[in-house]
Amino acid sequence: MLLQHDPFRDLDRLTQQVFGTVSRPSSMPLDAWREGDQFVVELDLPGIEPDKLDIDVERNVLTIRAERLSRMPDAANSVAAERTWGVFSRQLVLGDALDTEHVDADYTAGVLRLRIPIAERAKPRKIGITSGDTIVQQENRSIDA
Repeated sequence: MLLQHDPFRDLDRLTQQVFGTVSRPSSMPLDAWREGDQFVVELDLPGIEPDKLDIDVERNVLTIRAERLSRMPDAANSVAAERTWGVFSRQLVLGDALDTEHVDADYTAGVLRLRIPIAERAKPRKIGITSGDTIVQQENRSIDA
């Protein structure tokens, strides 16, 4: 069988493995949404051992680090090697409306789920207005973005 070497095809394949594509990011794809009084973030981290996950919060920056070890022996003759391995990191800048002191993390079936509560100071509240001797209640209206 005759094989032709195409350096551009090899470079394209390497670039996709390192940087990913729009439809398939190379590491830590995520979904994020608001659910009631919480902000929820889910990251796909298949094949990561729980003790190889690290989550830090500094000011309003949440950093997630994960390490996936290669299971392929160094001396093995690779037939296919498409899975990325090594250390991955992702940072999320959280707004001031989130309570970074009470982040909850759960890792089940290769999915890391973070629940970040909305800060009390950011929740809608009623403010009393004084007018002479009478206190009138007025309700703030919030617009969900």
